[in-house]
Amino acid sequence: MRRHVVGAASLVVALVLWGHVPRAQDKVRAVDALLASYHDAGLFNGAALVSDHGKVMLKKGYGFADFEWKIPNTPDTKFRIGSITKQFTAAVVMQLVEEGTLSLDATLSSVLPYYRADTGAKITVHHLLSHTSGIPSYTGLPNFFRDVSRNPYGVREFVEKYCSGNLEFEPGSRFAYNNSGYFLLGAIIESVTKKPYAQVVRERVFEPLGMNGSGYDLSGPILEKRARGYESGPAGVRNTDYLDMGLPYAAGSLYSTVEDLYIWDQALYGEKLLPSKAKDRMFTPGLGNYAYGWVVQKRPIGVDKAERLTIGHDGGINGFNTIIRRVPEDRHLVVLFNNTGGTSLGAMTDGILDVLYGRTPPNPRRPVATLLYDTIRKSGVKAAIAQYREIRNGNASAYDLGPGQLTRLGLELLNQKRPADAVEILKLNVEVVPKNANVLTVLARAYRDAGETALATQTYESVLQLDPKNQNAIDSLKDLKR
Repeated sequence: MRRHVVGAASLVVALVLWGHVPRAQDKVRAVDALLASYHDAGLFNGAALVSDHGKVMLKKGYGFADFEWKIPNTPDTKFRIGSITKQFTAAVVMQLVEEGTLSLDATLSSVLPYYRADTGAKITVHHLLSHTSGIPSYTGLPNFFRDVSRNPYGVREFVEKYCSGNLEFEPGSRFAYNNSGYFLLGAIIESVTKKPYAQVVRERVFEPLGMNGSGYDLSGPILEKRARGYESGPAGVRNTDYLDMGLPYAAGSLYSTVEDLYIWDQALYGEKLLPSKAKDRMFTPGLGNYAYGWVVQKRPIGVDKAERLTIGHDGGINGFNTIIRRVPEDRHLVVLFNNTGGTSLGAMTDGILDVLYGRTPPNPRRPVATLLYDTIRKSGVKAAIAQYREIRNGNASAYDLGPGQLTRLGLELLNQKRPADAVEILKLNVEVVPKNANVLTVLARAYRDAGETALATQTYESVLQLDPKNQNAIDSLKDLKR
């Protein structure tokens, strides 16, 4: 608590020093204080790099890369970057297009002959790059993470088994974020170049740019300064679940450092990797503001909340959250890597950009689930519910009171085999958010774990009234009836 107060006080001091035109050193102190306040609130543990008009103003580690050995994070710590991988995959595809060995209009069947012909003939490389293919995303398949994610697969085997489902919509008609599409792009890169995807990215991007802290992350090889992945929940930090890194592949298997993503950012202003015409195409947004491996949209930033064009992407993979956001008109860059999972880096990024444009960012909202868990541990679930109601009625702005907080707390209690306590917390969640299928689904699971079969059945039926295609509820009802 003392560290949090000191961090918040430092932020206030740094901000009031400015006046209306922040000096460079004032901005550095304010950004550092903001990041420290998120770290003290348990919302950030990782590394950060911020550049102002193309020049690095801050690069720093916060918390531990390895909690068990108390090894600190540093700017050259290597993190799994999750879906930020997609922009490197897209860049390699655009290089192949520029070389004439691949076309954006090429069909999936023509560049990957073993893919099913009926749907592959309708889908183009452009559809895969822009998440408009209609192919179901393998990470959205029921029980994928529970039953599949630990198992090794070859590229072709995985494509045929998990990236070849029936189309959910006509290609090009809708945007639906899709990891299967970028897995397929990796397979296409291998088919065209006759080299492994990891080697192609290294030879075409990392080595030419001198990104020596980046590569394809595999669990086996020794990798210096690799951050371990953790999950942070109401009860604290634990090791994350194992994931076979062959599965994220071209959609999410790379690692990097915040320093290397600064090199990447700077290279995108030049033509060392791609000519301007190809970059313009790569950064042209389509449906859902999605370009090729990037989200391109205007955001309100700074004192005047002016709409400024931003180019960025989030990443999330077991134990890690990442974000890169660029403001090209002023050559600003924010890169945040976090290795305690389960957090959103968007509010932090917004706050940092506000600092760069002279606006005082809001303080972080502390996770109420952590506070309530401590109260349950000390005084019981009834005291925690009373505390939540008191906070909601009097001090709501200081805490994150979103439905995800009570859901996380309920799941923590279920994992600890305390279903009766979980039911009470999740009933409170339904009271606050009464018509939310996800909230009701977790309550139904709690009823089931508590042996309340009739209430579980009734709640799953309520889920289907809100979301008739909810596969979790459909399967659970079948199990309950059986």
